Amino acid sequence: MATPERRRQPDPDRPGTVYRARPRLTRGRGLSAGPPYLGGTPPDRPVPGGGGVSVGTPSAENPYLASGEQHTPYAGPYAERPGGPYAQPATPYAPERPTGPPPRRPITPPPGRRRARIRWRWLLPLVAVLLIAYPLLLGATAWTHLNRVDAVGPAHAVSDPGDQKGRTYLVVGSDSRNDLTAEERKRLGTGSVTGRRTDTIMMLHVSSGGPTVLVSIPRDSYVTIPGRGKNKINAAYAFGGPSLLIQTVENATGVRIDDYVETGLGGFANIVDAIGGVRLCPDRAMKDKDAHLDIPAGCQQMDGPTALGYARARKSDPRGDLGRVERQREVLAAIAGKTLSAGTIVQPWRAFPAASAGGDALTIDKGTSPLGVVRFVLAMRAVAGGGGLSLTVPIANPALQTSAGEAVSWNRTKALALFRALQNDDTDAIRPLAEEQAKAAG
Repeated sequence: MATPERRRQPDPDRPGTVYRARPRLTRGRGLSAGPPYLGGTPPDRPVPGGGGVSVGTPSAENPYLASGEQHTPYAGPYAERPGGPYAQPATPYAPERPTGPPPRRPITPPPGRRRARIRWRWLLPLVAVLLIAYPLLLGATAWTHLNRVDAVGPAHAVSDPGDQKGRTYLVVGSDSRNDLTAEERKRLGTGSVTGRRTDTIMMLHVSSGGPTVLVSIPRDSYVTIPGRGKNKINAAYAFGGPSLLIQTVENATGVRIDDYVETGLGGFANIVDAIGGVRLCPDRAMKDKDAHLDIPAGCQQMDGPTALGYARARKSDPRGDLGRVERQREVLAAIAGKTLSAGTIVQPWRAFPAASAGGDALTIDKGTSPLGVVRFVLAMRAVAGGGGLSLTVPIANPALQTSAGEAVSWNRTKALALFRALQNDDTDAIRPLAEEQAKAAG
């Protein structure tokens, strides 16, 4: 049963005064009194759940309204709220939330991962610097050890065949013993012959659009030497050094020589030893006393003196000078391929000695640029990898009897076709000649 509210009686001395007692909250369902903020039922509304007081217009039964006071119906969150004063409002309070995605907190990596990230941040630039600096250091080592000679300039001052497509190097292997000690002559088996001649003469043509071409010129080729008449081509080097040899080659072939590269016997062997030897594959056993050579047939690893003897052997080869020039191309290509191989370059203890030995072993024209040296090495490597064409100037008679002794005469028709193709940088015309010689050699 609901408990009635306590009221104070009106003061007779102050008519019209209405005293409102503080409402008492009751338990259970039924009466509900008090303002909305105390959980009561707003005025002028029926009390849910039965019982209670309904407040309307001013009357003696409703002392909460003064005389003439107008009541505004309550429309707050507790209006018509069923279930008593403790029930949840019809529309619960919802605080305002910021619009848009929530702010992202920075993710702090664990200390170990943070240290690893810092290490990588410094390691990557260091690796990049090494990748650039290491090849430059190797190149600088080789460049500072190179020997230089004024060969091309004086030659072109006398006779210049004019500009041609591509770039042609004259590659010479000198058999001079003048720079070898007695111990080196004994180790290399070179003997004590005085004077200087050439064991190897090659034209390396770097095409502007085709494969590299390596042409061997037999050292006993019978040609005209400017100012010296007819003689073996290697005599030009003995008469006038590199410049006269360049003039002789240009006059005989019509091909312009742009750069000059020379190596000696000792330097040749030192390069091979510096790169840890080269793998060569003779097709037969060879024994040559003059070259200090005694090797079996088949692929094998050769050191410096053995590789030099294999390239110089002549009397033990039934093909004489023709077989020798083929072996010289094979050895030079193997050296270039091994020098630029990953196994040599990634090992500094082998790469830097090879660069130093290679520089000491080579003599270049004073006008050759570092880029020219790089082109030469890359071209030799291309030949070693099978990406170039290798052949010998076509021969008509390998045993021509002359006043200078037994010499080699060229096949004029095929030789002129070869030289014309080199002048025009037409490597497609050279390919049939190279394939014909390779087939004949087996």
